[in-house]
Amino acid sequence: MNTSIESPKLLDQVRDKIRLKHYSIRTEQAYTDWIKRYIFHFNKRHPKDLGANEVEQFLTYLAVEGKVAASTQNQAKSALLFLYKEVLGEALPWLDDIEQAKVPKRLPVVLSKEEVQAILRQLNGTHHLIVSLLYGTGMRILEALRLRVKDIDFARKEILIRDGKGYKDRVTMLPVSLVLPLKQHLEKVKALHEEDLAKGFGSVYMPQALGKKYPNAARDWAWQYVFPSAKLSVDPRSGETRRHHVQDQAIQRAVRQAVRDAGITKLATPHTFRHSFATHLLESGYDIRTVQELLGHSDVATTMIYTHVLNKGGHGVASPLDVL
Repeated sequence: MNTSIESPKLLDQVRDKIRLKHYSIRTEQAYTDWIKRYIFHFNKRHPKDLGANEVEQFLTYLAVEGKVAASTQNQAKSALLFLYKEVLGEALPWLDDIEQAKVPKRLPVVLSKEEVQAILRQLNGTHHLIVSLLYGTGMRILEALRLRVKDIDFARKEILIRDGKGYKDRVTMLPVSLVLPLKQHLEKVKALHEEDLAKGFGSVYMPQALGKKYPNAARDWAWQYVFPSAKLSVDPRSGETRRHHVQDQAIQRAVRQAVRDAGITKLATPHTFRHSFATHLLESGYDIRTVQELLGHSDVATTMIYTHVLNKGGHGVASPLDVL
């Protein structure tokens, strides 16, 4: 039987299940967008009336007509898998049989130390501090932006990264050269927080159920973001007015402009500084297991990719041309 889905009930179920599983707001937005596109692609038919053929048709359409990247196609598949398994409660052996798009294996872009310095010289203020932190710690951009004040241990020169990729915690170093700049930055952030409190704001987003467990913690200094946004905004889930962290798009734009201004032709992004961090540590002779732990990789094979971009190549092989 063909069922109308014009009411938003199905997408509300999707959102409720995503929030129950503590998925990020970005995952929620991406999954609901893909599910809507899937439904509209088949003229608003209910997903219960669709099956393996329709899912495969949709994913093929994305690749052939939409010309989306393999990673994008796989994200769409993950959204549909979530819809059928988690929301509609359907066992889908046929969905597991749909071929996963092959993501091309590319070597990471790595900057030289001189190029890192040249880019940093083009940045200033908070942007300079954030990018310095990315290169100095190997953090991912969102890991840095989601840092709370309590996560920085100045005495031990450590940074605790909570809920990194795979919802894992890990510890990385706090570069000595960033201790003073970070302390000075936090003085300004604390003054901003105190202004917010005086105006009746000052509450910050609390992860998972901590907001209910510790109702007053959201206003505590320790829980505030290290890199707060310059403006207050409305939380799309709770409707509460809060000060979120700096948006990663702002850092992406700043790095893109700094790379151009530095005259560097490599396609460098904020994530490139994480690649450069790992490669430069290996060049300095640090053990690959140590680098693996600092990066938070589950498998050392993931870290091994950086051995292929060292100055002398993965196996330290010299070109025969250089020994003529």
